[in-house]
Amino acid sequence: MKQSVFLGTLAAATLFAGVAMAQGTSTLDTVKARGELNCGVNTGLVGFAAPDASGNWQGFDVAVCKAVAAAIFGDASKVVYIPTTSSDRFEQLTSGKIDFLVRNTTWTFSRDTDLKMDFVGVNYYDGQGFMVRKDLGVSSAKELNGATICIQTGTTTELNLADYFKANNMAYTAVPIETNAEGEQQYLAGACDAYPTAATGLAATRAAFADPDNHIILPEIISKEPLGPAVRHGDSAWGDVIRWTMNALVAAEEFGITSANIDELATSSQNPEVQRLLGSSDNLGAMIGLDVEWAKNAIKASGNYGEIFAATIGESTPIGLARGLNAQWTQGGLLYTPPFR
Repeated sequence: MKQSVFLGTLAAATLFAGVAMAQGTSTLDTVKARGELNCGVNTGLVGFAAPDASGNWQGFDVAVCKAVAAAIFGDASKVVYIPTTSSDRFEQLTSGKIDFLVRNTTWTFSRDTDLKMDFVGVNYYDGQGFMVRKDLGVSSAKELNGATICIQTGTTTELNLADYFKANNMAYTAVPIETNAEGEQQYLAGACDAYPTAATGLAATRAAFADPDNHIILPEIISKEPLGPAVRHGDSAWGDVIRWTMNALVAAEEFGITSANIDELATSSQNPEVQRLLGSSDNLGAMIGLDVEWAKNAIKASGNYGEIFAATIGESTPIGLARGLNAQWTQGGLLYTPPFR
């Protein structure tokens, strides 16, 4: 029944998209006419997307939303943050309730093809791990045979877990959960022995505990989890806006462009690629329906990729993540963008 409802929603969304194209409209036109961006984010994951005590959304993924809004409107505040769960996030995207999804979502074959989404890049290279209470006496995931495990349904975690336990001839009992907050509650209440999710999510979850030192993240990383924003399948012009905004944040770090020096470099840099990126020469923005200073505005919203990482999830934050694979390619990481020309 759930599949039929989903397919019906997908068909309706596809029909709507076809009508919109026939009328010469686009997602970018729709967003501009609305005057704000509807950004699909997590229901609440500290460091990535969560409202603070004043109700203002903060985090690594939130910064992407702000950058896109700034690229479009020249104003990073023109965003409506729409919380999505692991089970409803794709329907919210295909139905048009959100303009794009940036919610710790793994780029997979089936999501790209069968669910008809287009991933526009990777903003974080991650992998799945396990968290357990220290007093459980476990030091390896291979000691979890017979464990009770809280699992967010509709996630790659669910599939990775089944594969890992089968490959290691182990058994487990699943406790289905809907959101990270529910997972925390169940895990802390003792309803499950272990909580698996992407290692970034585990670090963020543990950092929010009253007693983080009493919980350990096991050393095994059992999957590849390239996380990135997604748009509706076939919405390539809109995908270009999200993709190149994200690329601008990464390229800015490579070129040494920061929120502090960006105005100076816009007028003084002799690097032709920096000049094009910041709108000092050429007009790359016109090619994707944006202002000449679209990238400059996006970078000024929260800083370059490195600044965003350091402020939201880096080693000096409670999350405490090292750059690792998410370092620039010049520093042994995987961050790399095509040329801006």
